[in-house]
Amino acid sequence: MPLLRENTILVVIDIQAKLFPHMQEREALAEATVRAVRGCRALGVPILLTEQVPEALGPTIDEVRAALDGIAPIVKRAFSCCGESAFLGAIERAGRRDVLLSGIESHVCVYQTARDLIEKGHEVHVLADAVSSRRSRDREIALRRFEQMGARLATVEMVLFDLLREAGTDEFRKILKIVK
Repeated sequence: MPLLRENTILVVIDIQAKLFPHMQEREALAEATVRAVRGCRALGVPILLTEQVPEALGPTIDEVRAALDGIAPIVKRAFSCCGESAFLGAIERAGRRDVLLSGIESHVCVYQTARDLIEKGHEVHVLADAVSSRRSRDREIALRRFEQMGARLATVEMVLFDLLREAGTDEFRKILKIVK
C-alpha cells in the first residue's frame, strides 16, 4: 500500500540534548531526522514533536529543532506518546492513518508508541535510519519487534520518494536536494 501525503504524519520522538550524546550512530540519526522533517515539510506532511520530561532530558537537539522551526513539542511523561492526551488529540485532529516514526530510544519510547498506535488502528512506518538506542543490541531487537507486531520498516529516502510518486516536478527537485 503506497503512502499518500493526505494520509501521513511524521512523529519525531524525544531526540533530546541530554540523551542524544549516548545514542549509537547519533550523527546519522540527526541527519536522517532532519531529512525526514525537511522532506515532510516540502511535501506538506504534518509533523508532531515530543519531548520526554524536558526538565530532566533537555530540549530537542539544535539541528532537529531548527528544522522543526515553529513546531512546539508535546511534553510527555509516559514512555509511549499515546500515554499523553495532548498527543492523542493531535493525532486525532490530523486525521492521518499512516504514522512515520523517528526518534529515541528505539526499544522504549519509539517501540511503545508504535505498539499503541498499531493497537489504535494506525499503519506504522518506522524510519530505521532515524531511530536509535544507547546500545546497538536494543535497537536491533526493537527493529525485529516492530516487524513482528506489524510495523513497516523503511528509510527516510524510501518514504520521501514514496510520498513524492514522480520525478520532474518542483517538489521532486526539492526532495532531491534534501536527500543528497
